[in-house]
Amino acid sequence: MPGSQKTDKQTTVADLRDVVAEFVDERNWKCYHNAKNLSMALSIEAGELMEHFQWLTSEQVVAGEGYQLSEVKEELADVVCYALAIADALEIDLATAISAKMEKNRSKYPPAEGDGPASVAK
Repeated sequence: MPGSQKTDKQTTVADLRDVVAEFVDERNWKCYHNAKNLSMALSIEAGELMEHFQWLTSEQVVAGEGYQLSEVKEELADVVCYALAIADALEIDLATAISAKMEKNRSKYPPAEGDGPASVAK
């Protein structure tokens, strides 16, 4: 898949995991890819993502003002790549983990109680 331009609808989580794993393997970085190092790297990249929106109002962000979408895409890709690498390092099936977490969230936040952000702050 290197060099290919597939959309989300054309790509599986397994495909993405393979792309990240291949990149890591080609550079012999596997010895550095443990949950501790990868979670730190993910946090750093998440911080870099947040920097693009720091000091902007919600209205500016919604309007697409004050940041470069191309740079946000790169930072978001870094975050997702590290999340995929953590899943790989810990042999976590992301589809199963996400499904289980969403079920837990459904129980915690039933639709009848949903009133936007105010219902989450309980």
